Amino acid sequence: MDKKQMELLQGTLDMLILKAVSLGPLHGYGVLLRIQQISKDRLEIQQGSLYPALYRLEHQGWIASEWGESENKRKAKYYRLTAAGKRKLQTEAEKWNRMAELIEGILGTTAEEV
Repeated sequence: MDKKQMELLQGTLDMLILKAVSLGPLHGYGVLLRIQQISKDRLEIQQGSLYPALYRLEHQGWIASEWGESENKRKAKYYRLTAAGKRKLQTEAEKWNRMAELIEGILGTTAEEV
């Protein structure tokens, strides 16, 4: 499947952002690159979706930000995971894994098993 065709399920973007910043502080564009990197280039997040999500996560207290300087010497807002964000990431990852297991079981069901 082409990475541009793969769409995120609602709520997944927040979890992916939390995961990306859990690996170390990142500026906004760095979050995009980190998600792309850890998905092995199979997932691409649009900037138009990312920045509202960063704002929402910061407003909820799951990430915090501070101004710093990017690699190309520009002023950039760096995001890091808060303690509440770490708990949220763990909870969401557990829910996601349970749901994925459930869906896998449903999709693997044969006519003989019904």
